[in-house]
This record gives sequence, C-alpha cells and structure tokens, in this order.
Amino acid sequence: MQERLQKLIAQAGIASRRAAEQLIKAGEVTVNGEIITELGTKADAETDHIKVGGKLINSKIAARETVYVLLNKPKGYLSSAADPEGRKLVTDLVPPKLGKLHPVGRLDYNTEGLIILTNDGKYTNLVASSKTVPKVYDVKVKGLPNANAINKLRRGVILEDGFRTAPAEIKELKHTESNGWYEVTLLEGHNQQIRKMFDSVGHSVVKLKRISIGHVKDNRIAVGAYRLLDEDEVK
Repeated sequence: MQERLQKLIAQAGIASRRAAEQLIKAGEVTVNGEIITELGTKADAETDHIKVGGKLINSKIAARETVYVLLNKPKGYLSSAADPEGRKLVTDLVPPKLGKLHPVGRLDYNTEGLIILTNDGKYTNLVASSKTVPKVYDVKVKGLPNANAINKLRRGVILEDGFRTAPAEIKELKHTESNGWYEVTLLEGHNQQIRKMFDSVGHSVVKLKRISIGHVKDNRIAVGAYRLLDEDEVK
C-alpha cells in the first residue's frame, strides 16, 4: 500500500515526520534510485526501494510493531482517526502508547459493538473489503415485522439510494410486545445498511450492536473498553 514518504521514514524510526520532510527537501531520500524532493510523494515499502542518506530502510519499516485492538465501541463515537467537526473518535478510547491506529471498516456513529483498530494498512484493506468475513449484529426494531418482510430482507432489497443488498442471514430472537429482535449476518458493508434495510420494510432500527467480526467475538469487553487480538484471531 502506498503511503507518504515522510510517514514511512518515521515508521522506520529514522526521524520524526517533520524532520523527514526536511530530509526529503534536502535530497537525501531516493525511491528506486530517483531522488525525491517533493513533499507528499508516496511509495510502497513492499515493492519500492526506499533509501535515506544512501541506506535502504525497507527492512526497518517492515520490522515496526503491528498492533491489533478489539474495541467495544459505544454510541456517540465516530469510526475515524480524525474529524474536522471535533466529534469523539474511537481512537480516543485507546491509550497513546499503542501508537497511531485507525479503524478497520466503520460502525455508524450511533451503533455500538466490536470494531478492530490497527496500524496495519494491508490488513485493513483486506478485512474491510472482504466479502468472506461475516459481520454479525444484534438488531432491535420498532414494531414487529411480519414473515414476508423478513423474508424479503433475507433475499435482498433495493434501498432508497439504489443499492441492492446481497442475501442476508437473519435469525429471529426473542421479541417483546412492541419490538422485534434479530441477529443479522452480512458479508458486505454499505453505509448504514441494516438501518436502511429495515426502513425499507417500515420498521426503523431502535438499537444496533455488532457482536462479531468473522470468528472474533467477545461479550466480556465492557462498553468503551478494549483488548489486544491474539495471533490466531489476527490470522
């Protein structure tokens, strides 16, 4: 994955990002033998040969410690590493000692549950775009949808924005007199998909919580708390 050179130099422990920018301006950085002086230039540490002061730094970049965190996201937090509006971020819930992390995929602002944070860009792209990693949600909806409505969602529906959902696995859980409860499994991640799906059959979502990502689950993590993923979970 391509990243800015100053970021890669900082990851290698050669210099801070600001100091790395000065090295680039001074002509001390080359990519595949070409001197780079323009800030913002990107390179891929897995395929490009990056040198600082004539020394190859790819091995140092590869040796940086990767971190994988499983967070139980509360409502009212944005699944992003930055926000110009100053809203609370999921990255605010982990300590600075873990380094700069970013979320793998997204959970809506008012959705809670499990989300992975990492500094591994390749892993992020693989998991976030995968159509084979199921995400499972507990869903509480207003009212009690009939069997036809639920079967329609299972087969796939066209949402208001024109997106057609893939077939989804939906299990009925214990209902109350006024609310339906379901376990929904998706292999895709369209923006606010579950909310829009139930809106399409006239039953708005009251509560939404992600309970697993692939085989990774943990109902013991308190809301707002986290733990590190173990090696098997990452694989």
